[in-house]
Parts: sequence; structure tokens; C-alpha cells
Amino acid sequence: MSNTADLSTRTADLHERVADLLAYARQLGATAAEAVVGSSSGLELNVRLGEIDTVEHTRDHNLAITVYVGQCEGNASTADFSTAAIRDAVANAITIAKYTQPDCCAGLADAALMATAVPDLDLYHPWELDVEYATALALDCEQAARDVSPRIVNSNGANFSANEGLAVYGNSHGFIGGYPSTSYGLSCTVVGQESPEAGMQRDRWWSNVRALGDLAAPVDIGRRAAERTLARLGARGLSTRTAPVLFSAEMATGLVGSLMGAIRGTAQYRKSSFLLDRLGNQLFPSWVQIDERPLLPRGLASAPFDSDGVATYAKSFVQDGVLASYALGNYSACRLGLQTTANAGGVRNLHVGMGQLDRAALLRELGSGLFVTKLMGQGVNMMTGDYSRGATGFWVENGQIAYPVEEITIAGNLMTMFANLVAIGNDCDFDGSTRTGSWLIEQMTIAGGEA
Repeated sequence: MSNTADLSTRTADLHERVADLLAYARQLGATAAEAVVGSSSGLELNVRLGEIDTVEHTRDHNLAITVYVGQCEGNASTADFSTAAIRDAVANAITIAKYTQPDCCAGLADAALMATAVPDLDLYHPWELDVEYATALALDCEQAARDVSPRIVNSNGANFSANEGLAVYGNSHGFIGGYPSTSYGLSCTVVGQESPEAGMQRDRWWSNVRALGDLAAPVDIGRRAAERTLARLGARGLSTRTAPVLFSAEMATGLVGSLMGAIRGTAQYRKSSFLLDRLGNQLFPSWVQIDERPLLPRGLASAPFDSDGVATYAKSFVQDGVLASYALGNYSACRLGLQTTANAGGVRNLHVGMGQLDRAALLRELGSGLFVTKLMGQGVNMMTGDYSRGATGFWVENGQIAYPVEEITIAGNLMTMFANLVAIGNDCDFDGSTRTGSWLIEQMTIAGGEA
């Protein structure tokens, strides 16, 4: 990883390259231009059954430029940072723009919306890459999982990753900004079996953070992976029925993801969303709040500006259960006749307001129903909101877990599921850019293989 002096030199170099290519684009006839240049390096290490499986060092850099000739757009990229290669990329983008059809929404975001400062969001915590230390973390993690029980019979291994990146964006409004970031991850997956005649189960746990010192303890990650695997042993099917469904906090992030996919500007202007033109409508019960926190210190998705250079800011997407905002970049906002919400490139650090119920209280509220801990497949129709996913988890009776279940499918419609949300727990205990507790849905169809 880079030291401070090296980082300052690289940052200054990337700023200079962006400024030069923007100036060159002007010389070649561009009426406006924008570019992003980035570099990254990292370490990926896997261990399995107490031995190193793979070690990979990564290093990458790339430059992408977009030019506008009037309302015609051209794009080009290069991994060669030589002056000649960069100038060729600019010239290629200009040529492409001259052969494209005009687009009334092609162009830069309003200059007044550009980030005027790049605050320090505490995203950069470099660590000198040390394979021996990383190996020890991964080995400790896997061994802790294998030590939990003799019923842990195999391992898919433990994975450690470390990445450092630096990205600089600039455009012909005169804005050039960039910031470094780091990320670290440790995960473990193990296999369990009750007896040689019984079926096997696997599960995992993980930790992803900005600073190495914030990683969860390797032994805790390993034990959690093993405990989740052991809880799955003896899984059985269910007969087809309707029942309340509790999505674990990790699985509830997928429901939030479906919501955000439906309110993205692209889905709205292409009319490919089950939430088309629903701005201002009640989607959830009045106690539901979902907001974005892009300036969260050490946030896994924090950023001071979006990919249009627009300053990011905290906002509500769902307020008192009402859809309060779409997620728009400059282009999609133009197509919809609205203003950008600084979400070009995606949303950053979603936070779902959590209630008072912990996991045990949620299970009591569920009563008799399905507790979903894993989902499979991509069965979400973004046009209609129809939802059908393979699932595993636990059948709950009288507020207590009765037995694990597998090979089932849960089905419903997202509009109905959102409206019939009964509770959101306070049991968020994992790292992620979406923070939510478990979601309890009043009723869904559960299709099983049993008669």
C-alpha cells in the first residue's frame, strides 16, 4: 500500500492528467468534456483446510473520457497512461461524437451543483501488504470454524482481501476532485454433516470494513460461519401454504435493493419499473423511513460527489412510508424533467429506520411462519413487482425455531409486501452499505416439495 508522500505524488499526477486531457478535448473541438482516471492495488488470499490455496496481487489503472460536441456524445478509454495514448483516446472520443445522433440530455450537470470541496470521509487507511499476516488471519478464521464441532466436516476456505484505490474526476466546468480509499474483507465458509448418511449443509460469515483494525475478530467470523452451518443440519421441506415470512436482516437488504432498482432514474424514464410515476405515493406503513447517508465517515459506499461531479448529500427516499425521491443522475433527471439527486453511479449508504424488536421478539411476533436466511435465484420482475425466490431458513412455531427448511420457494408481489410490512427489527449485526434489521411480512405464498 502507498505511503503518504507516494499518495500525494500520485494524486497530483492524476489531477494533472485529467486537466491536460480536458484541455486537449477543447482544442479538438469538444464543447464540453469529463473524465475519470483511477488506479488500484490489492491482495487476495485464500486458505483451505489449513493451507494456502491462492495468493494474488493486483494492480490496475484506467482512464475514461466522455466528450460532447454540441449534444453529440463520444466515449473512449485506455489503460495506457502515456501522453500519446491519452491523446489518442481523446481524439477517438471526438470522432465517435461526430457520428452519433444528438441527444438533448447529453452534457454535464449544472456547474452550480459541482462539489466545491472534497471533505475527508475517513475512507483511507493504508496497510503495507503482508502476506504472512494476511495468511495468519485467514488460517485463524478457518480453524476457529473447524474447531466448533466435529460435525464441521469440510471447508470451502477463508478469504482475506485488501484493496487501495485512488480515483480523480474532472470536467470542463473547472471541477477536478479525487480521493483515496481502502477496503478490507475476511470471510469463511464451512460444510457440516450430522452423520455420513445425512445430507451436507454450508454457510458463511464475513466482515468488510474501511480500516483493517475494524475487522471483526477472525475467530468470531469463523465461529459464526460454523454456527450458521450447524443450525442448517437436518433441514427438511415444507408443504405448500401461505404464512407470514420474516426476512433476516442480511436478506432484507435484497428487498431494499429491489426498491432502489425500481426508483432509479433509468428504470423510470425507460418505463421499466413497477413503481413507475409513484413519487409522493404511500408505499409502506407510515412508520417506515429509508434514507441515504453518502457522507458517513468510513462508510462502505461513502463518496463526496457522484460520477457527474455533483456534491452528494443526505436525503430521504422513503419518508413516513411515502416515496419521497427517485435516485437520479444528471442524464436520467433531464429525461424526467427533474433535477439530479446526486446519485449518478448509484446510491451510497442506505439506512432503514429500525424498530424496537430484537431477533427473539421478531420471532415471537412472527408466531408460526417462515424465517428466511438465504435466497436463491433472480426471480424479481421489475416491471410488475412479482417476486419469486428459492429460499432456505427455519420454520417457526409459537415464536420459537422448530426446524431448518430447504428446497422451498416464496412468492408474492413487492407492492403488496411493502404495504404489508409488519415490523423492522433492530437486529442489524453485519457490515454493509445497506443497514437494516429483519423485515416481517404479513403473508406470502410458500411453495414446497412435500405433499
